[in-house]
Amino acid sequence: MMTITEDPRRHRRHLMEFIKFGLVGGSGVLVNMLVAFVMNRANGGTVNSQRILFNLFGSPWNFRFTSLVWIVAFVVSNIVNFQLNRSWTFKRERRRSWWAEFWPFFSVGAVAAFFGMFIKIALTNPTSVCYLSSGFFHEQSGLHSREYWAQIITIAITTPINFVANKLWTFRRVRQADDLEETEPAVPHRKVNSS
Repeated sequence: MMTITEDPRRHRRHLMEFIKFGLVGGSGVLVNMLVAFVMNRANGGTVNSQRILFNLFGSPWNFRFTSLVWIVAFVVSNIVNFQLNRSWTFKRERRRSWWAEFWPFFSVGAVAAFFGMFIKIALTNPTSVCYLSSGFFHEQSGLHSREYWAQIITIAITTPINFVANKLWTFRRVRQADDLEETEPAVPHRKVNSS
């Protein structure tokens, strides 16, 4: 049974983990945007972000450079985020192996990234109802770049999903062991009567 003093301690730990996860996520956004910037720069600027790289299975759908940027930036920032979360946010004495925790973390991120790619496509595709309007967004200036704003907006939408899924799944075994230690009642010593 949990005592009153243990409950706030657990809530404080969860709040600190959320704050740390947010800070790590912020660094991940910087890594993600740096990768996006470098890739777009190497491709001649964001004006070329909608360039078709190949057709998808002979369908009317195409794989564009913007999607490649999203995928590569996700992979790089996901690896950086995982290591920072493992060594700082969810740091524990007992751990599973690096790979045993990485694959669930990467899988959670990959699911969010898969849906995020469609969000980014919707924000950058002129035929989409979610297209970022031409009033403010265009590809002539970095600050107004639809490509970069779509990247940031999509990250903001997918981040809460990543936190909850990683908290509940990726690092759950370690978390369960810690919670068990916190809630385990102390066993009182029995005094043996020797009469």
